[in-house]
Amino acid sequence: QVQLVESGGGLVQPGGSLRLSCAASGSIFSMYTMGWYRQVPGKQRELVALITSGGSRNYADSVKGRFTISRDNAKKTVYLQMNNLKPEDTAVYFCAGDIRGSWVEYWGQGTQVTVSS
Repeated sequence: QVQLVESGGGLVQPGGSLRLSCAASGSIFSMYTMGWYRQVPGKQRELVALITSGGSRNYADSVKGRFTISRDNAKKTVYLQMNNLKPEDTAVYFCAGDIRGSWVEYWGQGTQVTVSS
């Protein structure tokens, strides 16, 4: 069983930055594709970014050039650096573990990101 614990959310002004962290338990973290999803009320959860065990990255078009996903296998942690934040980035952000196509095996509890002046 893997547990994912997010941190780093909060309130930020447009144009600002935040870094989300997701700490994982479990011994085979390095083998998993990890990622971040986000959800706003009334909408489906959407993929923001993912990173494979080999370090390949994919991003949603809406965040390309602004967000960066990274991982530290020694610390069993995945990060999402979010720059030039926009009000439309406001959402609950979820850490996702062991992503296989459209399937996600493990979810974190979510952390709120609010972009507002």
